[in-house]
Amino acid sequence: MQSTSQPSSLPSTVAASVAADTSTLSYEQAGVNYDLIDPLKIAAQRAAAATAVSMTGRGFAEVTASRGESAYVLDVGPFYLASIVECLGTKTLVADEMAQLTGRSWYDGIAQDTIAMAINDLITVGATPLVVQAYWAAGGSAWFEDKLRANALVDGWKKACDVCKVAWGGGETPALAGIVEAGRIDLAASCTGIVSPKDRLSLGDQLGAGDAIVLLASSGIHANGLSLARKLVERLPQGYLTEIDPVNHPGLSYGAALLAPTVLYSPVTEALAAAGIRPHYCANITGHGWRKLLRHPIEMTYRIHTVPPVTPVLKFIQEQARQDDHEAYSTLNMGAGFALYVAAEDAERCVEIAKAQGIDAWVAGRLEAGPKRLLIEPLGIEYGSDDLQLR
Repeated sequence: MQSTSQPSSLPSTVAASVAADTSTLSYEQAGVNYDLIDPLKIAAQRAAAATAVSMTGRGFAEVTASRGESAYVLDVGPFYLASIVECLGTKTLVADEMAQLTGRSWYDGIAQDTIAMAINDLITVGATPLVVQAYWAAGGSAWFEDKLRANALVDGWKKACDVCKVAWGGGETPALAGIVEAGRIDLAASCTGIVSPKDRLSLGDQLGAGDAIVLLASSGIHANGLSLARKLVERLPQGYLTEIDPVNHPGLSYGAALLAPTVLYSPVTEALAAAGIRPHYCANITGHGWRKLLRHPIEMTYRIHTVPPVTPVLKFIQEQARQDDHEAYSTLNMGAGFALYVAAEDAERCVEIAKAQGIDAWVAGRLEAGPKRLLIEPLGIEYGSDDLQLR
């Protein structure tokens, strides 16, 4: 069942900007086709699974259920180790364009985005992040000549590590002329964490009917969907400097809104652990949008009764790309960056704890016995098991 709802009417100040092109702009049209990418991921998972025997001879064992999850988990005896590597993607291109337009560096926020991509995945399995490693691959040594930009990257990286209480262990800074475009940089982070005590492991084995779905607020687009967001600039009269909502957010440009740093959710999961709350499962809402709520292979129906407010930049993207709700929620986080699946009696406490960490949250839905599907009732949207193939 696809939503028949249409994007709300555009503000009069920007309505003229789309007059020349009112066609729908999809993520695939922007150059990202998960139907082509996901089969490779599945093939890689199957090949990787065959390497697990290497751990047996070393006295360790992988946690098989972590295959296909957001982080890989290894049983080392008294505790579990979890690890993840993630790249930032194309958000640096927005930062570079905005630097030319505004004369300021945006790389402090870009650093946080990069770390968030790794840490927000790592914590889904119940891990406490311990160590972050940096991978900064520039298109040539000249990238590092801009001291303001380089120092902003360093300072932002350190600050994000401090927020998450992780050690910055080191990294790699190759100059890859001919591979990375001149004047550009490709950023990635790896993270290692510990699951201790072992009962903090959250791989979905306790998921069941009656569990609540708690959604944590996003700060904007985070670091997924930027290919679509950048493609959209072609439709805007002032490009990245176009105001997204002159009435309610005067002076906030499209570029600045896109560059709001990704929320770091580990302070929330650590506070939950300190309060004795053990999520049954977690999902980082990144690529694939709200379809990520269907990530676990269990056959259950996920019923959403409360939808968080859509952040202004995501509302603007949906409007300008002329996407209906079904398309927008299948691609973007639409105001919810992380999902906790918890026992119903813990749901309201989860909201309180998240808010105490400065992150808004909502008890948004529940799990029910039934076919595997996500029902976003306020919007009339349904996604089924065929809408997300990650294993």
